[in-house]
Amino acid sequence: MIENEGDWQRAAEKSWIVRLPKQRLATFGTTNISYYVVTKPIYEELDSRKEEGVIRTGRVKAERPAVVTPTYAMNLQGFSPEAYDYFNYEASQSGPNSPGILYQYKNEFGKMDIVSGQASEIAHRISGDLDSRKEDLSVVMVGVDELWDVALLKFIYEFTSSSVAGNVQDLHSKGLLDPQRDFGGAPRAAIQAIERLFVEVQQGANPEMLKRELDRWGLFGFYQDRFLDLFHKRG
Repeated sequence: MIENEGDWQRAAEKSWIVRLPKQRLATFGTTNISYYVVTKPIYEELDSRKEEGVIRTGRVKAERPAVVTPTYAMNLQGFSPEAYDYFNYEASQSGPNSPGILYQYKNEFGKMDIVSGQASEIAHRISGDLDSRKEDLSVVMVGVDELWDVALLKFIYEFTSSSVAGNVQDLHSKGLLDPQRDFGGAPRAAIQAIERLFVEVQQGANPEMLKRELDRWGLFGFYQDRFLDLFHKRG
């Protein structure tokens, strides 16, 4: 049984990827990945006569990577204290407006099945089937039953790491990471995103999201007159 924080590390060490997706994360769109996590059921510890595997399936959706800076990231909510320490470190090393990219994932659990066989054999069988059907955006993993999603998190980390260089190159090639001096050095991608938000607000969207984004980038002063003019036009 997994009872303490140290077991999270052991679960990660015992989790491994049998089959990776055949392509990296998309830079300018959403990547929808099907996952299969195979584990040895916990009840086998009580009855070793049974040789079965648990298959958990679902989808992980990776949203279009967002361009951020350490200063921007410090204004996001929901991160751990250690993450904020990391953002502070990055700011001290590369500057508060040094652009980077942030990935956002959403896990949509599907179903759970129990089948005969050892976990590793089941995983390889699933992998072969996916290859035959050319399911390029599918991943197969072997994990620990009590913390099966540790395997999923491990995959997300490794998949992101393998994709980030290509994503950054794509963004650089389109000039989206270039600092805009007229806007305090914010990257071009941020300015484009703000322009899209202005259009959405003009079409009836909530202006609070625009104000929040301007504040995160420290750009409200650059857009203040234009922002206030939105309300004058509505009046």
